[in-house]
Amino acid sequence: MSSFDASFKTRYGQPDLAVPECHTAVIEQMLRHRSVRAYRPDPVSDAQLEAIIAGAQSAASSSNLQAWSVVAVRDPDTRAALAECAGGQAHVREAPLQLVWLADLARLESIASALERPSGALDYLEMFLVGAIDAALAAQNASVAAESLGLATVYIGGMRNRPEAVARLLELPPRVFAVFGMCVGYEDEGKPASVKPRPPQSVVLHRERYSLPAQAEGIERYNTAMAEFYAAQQMNVHGTWAVHSSKRIAGPETLSGRDRLVEALAARGFALK
Repeated sequence: MSSFDASFKTRYGQPDLAVPECHTAVIEQMLRHRSVRAYRPDPVSDAQLEAIIAGAQSAASSSNLQAWSVVAVRDPDTRAALAECAGGQAHVREAPLQLVWLADLARLESIASALERPSGALDYLEMFLVGAIDAALAAQNASVAAESLGLATVYIGGMRNRPEAVARLLELPPRVFAVFGMCVGYEDEGKPASVKPRPPQSVVLHRERYSLPAQAEGIERYNTAMAEFYAAQQMNVHGTWAVHSSKRIAGPETLSGRDRLVEALAARGFALK
């Protein structure tokens, strides 16, 4: 079995899955992505960081507005404080580099002000979405770039648990919001991460028209694949993937403090009209 075939089958958790004929080294690298939560202390160099950001800046940007920024955090004390903001996640503290990705409308407001032009559109939900989407596109490019350099990453949605505290730590001005973080570093080989299966393509790929019923069989197969993954990883997860996911959306109490994001965004200068 070729390395691509093995990577493809592992990604879907189905050893008997047919492998597509089209593939490249880039796609194979993507198939091997893992969320790594154990890191060696070895630093990420400035040269590596600059290459990663060049990859990030090569992502698409809505109307070329470049409505995103990123804060690179190496200081151990700041990383420790960010870890507490994110719910006490140890890997945020231990990874040598934390990249905090920002929806950034402050730069656009500043540019318009310098030109003595209005910037009322920044008060609308659309512009916050532009910033958040721009940041996500840039970050995903950065993750692929980092992995191509032999580094590992994991996204940190917990940066939205206490957004005001994160803003104070990073001295973010109004109209700048930390959408998520990203640990970057060398994986601790003594605590290796595994490739987590994804749903069959029939769950996410719709041809011509969207269909919920067409997803049912694929979801059941995914429940089975994830049950096998949980068992192999000795993870104490009760119920199927569907049950686990349903628990995460049960109510505001399951959102880790993020149920007050509208309030936090308003405090950060986003009117969201």
